[in-house]
Amino acid sequence: MTDWTEHDGVFELCLAAPPLNEIGREMLGTLETCLDAIASRKPRVVIVYSGMPRGFCAGADLRELHRATHGRAYEEYRPELAAFMDRIHAVANRLDALPCTTVGVVHGTCFGGGFELALTLDVIVAETTARFCFPELRLGLIPGFGGIPRLAREVPNAVVRDLLLTGRSLGARRAYELGLVSQVVQRGEGLNVAREVAAQSARFAPEVVAAAKTFMKRIPEAELEREKALFLSMFADGRVARALAAFDASTERMPYLPSGEA
Repeated sequence: MTDWTEHDGVFELCLAAPPLNEIGREMLGTLETCLDAIASRKPRVVIVYSGMPRGFCAGADLRELHRATHGRAYEEYRPELAAFMDRIHAVANRLDALPCTTVGVVHGTCFGGGFELALTLDVIVAETTARFCFPELRLGLIPGFGGIPRLAREVPNAVVRDLLLTGRSLGARRAYELGLVSQVVQRGEGLNVAREVAAQSARFAPEVVAAAKTFMKRIPEAELEREKALFLSMFADGRVARALAAFDASTERMPYLPSGEA
């Protein structure tokens, strides 16, 4: 069960929704509730990590998405999908703009929407098992939760194109070399290291941290809106419905798992 704790000005959010923290209506509601709690408590640092052994987050809840759209005309479900996307982007932007340091702990699978969630955070501590991936093109889609503009904010555009157009996954050490993650640590050590980072950052005056973030970490609002619009338009094509149906019917653990690695 996804839960949070707070101690000495550090707010820790543990994502623990089986099977692997997929982002659907329930997870979205949990994130909104946690953000409201953060806003009222004003912690100095927020740590986001996963309590699931297989990884950080497998991405959007594609089975929920399929069942919400299956058998319905695009024009019928588009307003609902657009409203859901607006909520997702609002949560991502709130996380991105929090006036405190945010630290993500990533292990194992960090795919699709999970990767997009991680990209909203200030500092990523990756365990050696971490793998980052955008497999959305296999579904006839692009990342829609803000992944492309936020990844382009962190790494060269050639890297964005490579990850997006090949669907390959990126290991922790390669992510560190590219500047996507700040530290690579051994399996099981991520949360301890994140707490050390939190203790260091919590020494600084909150208003100074907020000012530094405002200057260094601008939200690419226009690009995010363009990505969201393109994502929604792609649902008008029948290939997305067919891909979601195949995913929902699959008995594989992760039907979209890429075979190649970067």
